[in-house]
Amino acid sequence: MSVTSEATTLWFGDLKSGSGTTSLDSSDAAEFPVTWAARSVGEAGQTNPEELLGAAHSACYSMAFSNALAGNGTPPESLQVTAAVTFDPGEGITGSHLLVSAKVPGISDEDFQRLAEEAKGGCPVSRALAGIPITLEASLA
Repeated sequence: MSVTSEATTLWFGDLKSGSGTTSLDSSDAAEFPVTWAARSVGEAGQTNPEELLGAAHSACYSMAFSNALAGNGTPPESLQVTAAVTFDPGEGITGSHLLVSAKVPGISDEDFQRLAEEAKGGCPVSRALAGIPITLEASLA
């Protein structure tokens, strides 16, 4: 069974002086203000498409990696995954960097690194981002 998830953005005005809100249709509480300034220069207090993409990438990778670790017989105690998505106004989205810190009892660093890389390739969001470089920095805590 497939699941379709939705988010909706309501935008007012032109690109540079306009603004909007993006809401996750699954939750009345998840509404984010968005502006071009937040996207192009990092205006504080506002989100941007890249931050939302990073949230999707970090959540998806966490699930893929935890599944790979469990399949290896070494389920994680915890995973902390940050996805740093870079946007250049002249080029667009130029990459996503996954930063992982994990507590995984009984795993060698070699197996941990191998599974981390495999999960990067198997994560559905990583596959959707195939047009950009995805880098990974993973360590055992």
